[in-house]
Amino acid sequence: SPTDETFSQLMFDFLKDFGAKSGQKFQSVSIFHEDTAYGTDSAKVQEKLAKDSGIKVLEKIAYKAQTTSLTSEVQRLKAANADVLMPSSYTSDTFLLLRTAKELDYNPKLIVAQNAGFTDPTFISTMGKDAEGSITRSPYNSDLEGRIPLLSKVNAIFKKHSNGRDLSDVPARAFTGFMTLLDALNRAGSTDPEKLRAALAATNIPPDQLIVPYRGVKFDANGQNELVRAILMQVQKGKYCTIYPFELASCEVLYPTPTWADKAKG
Repeated sequence: SPTDETFSQLMFDFLKDFGAKSGQKFQSVSIFHEDTAYGTDSAKVQEKLAKDSGIKVLEKIAYKAQTTSLTSEVQRLKAANADVLMPSSYTSDTFLLLRTAKELDYNPKLIVAQNAGFTDPTFISTMGKDAEGSITRSPYNSDLEGRIPLLSKVNAIFKKHSNGRDLSDVPARAFTGFMTLLDALNRAGSTDPEKLRAALAATNIPPDQLIVPYRGVKFDANGQNELVRAILMQVQKGKYCTIYPFELASCEVLYPTPTWADKAKG
């Protein structure tokens, strides 16, 4: 699976590539994160990548996870008015962030989120039109079916056993990990730990045998998949639509993010 650094690098690659494609200049970012290891580690990586990319960090705001108020934090974000907002927030905090931004009429020009609350299965249904334009990283999206041959077959099986739900981020990654283990077991011909470890180390699964947009599965010396790849998807017309990498995109980037006034008009 992609690491937080891989995901975050994807975000900055997107800013560079979309900037070149659209003529927009993304020169500043506000980093907004909850204060557990997830948010703190994400923010640390994003701050480093921003510096490496020559992008100024106008705000780096940590807040207490599952807080009941983000008013002062959102006021700071609004005052900074960075070109990009990068939140790392779990579900309840994500809802609170957007509701507070709406209340204070803070209109980020671009929201590029570190999944979690922004990919929660209830995100779009709960936030409705207020979710429109939000961009989030993910290793998976159902609109990749036309580009990944096995995806439609596996999704049909999943729907049959999940009361009609489509695959999403976590089960798609879990399935990929489990099938990688089965591949190694078959090649090892044994459950002996050393034989299995050797088989895993020799793994080389091509992309046409996967349901996620990785370039394959091949482990480096540290046990990380060196062929991993992630995507960015944006909420457009009430659905997640893949927007980056551009060769996997199903729709164009909606930019700038619609204002709250525009969203109210429908």
